Amino acid sequence: MSYSSKKHDVFLSFRGEDTRYGITSHLHAALIHKSIKTYVDCLLERGEDIWPTLAKAIEESHVSIVVFSENFATSTWCLEELVKVLECRKVKGQVVIPVFYKTDPSDIRNQTGSYENAFAKHERDLGTNDLKVLNWKVALTEAATISGWHTETHK
Repeated sequence: MSYSSKKHDVFLSFRGEDTRYGITSHLHAALIHKSIKTYVDCLLERGEDIWPTLAKAIEESHVSIVVFSENFATSTWCLEELVKVLECRKVKGQVVIPVFYKTDPSDIRNQTGSYENAFAKHERDLGTNDLKVLNWKVALTEAATISGWHTETHK
């Protein structure tokens, strides 16, 4: 897909329970105010298949902004989005901008703190050698090494 045929300028990935009515809504409003076409999951139409729609929105975006928050890794949806975002970064050259909201990038990179707790549950549910779990860990490690914005921590 060529640059001009992209449907969205930005895809926003975030843990709704943590940031939807805070930093993410402010970021979304600021992007819209600057006429930047931004996709957020509230644009899903009723009756749409969620994952194919989200995957297509990621592919059809120039940039993905991933808002990492304390409970980001508890959401398998967020982790699947992250894997897709990083795939588009590798394959299509998509720009990825991480925002570390009240989280430490080293906790994300090393899966410590709340990220360690989230993965303990994923490993109980899916198994420690489950390919999905391993891919999520690799994705988090990779994403946390990308230069981005870091807000204050909760510590």
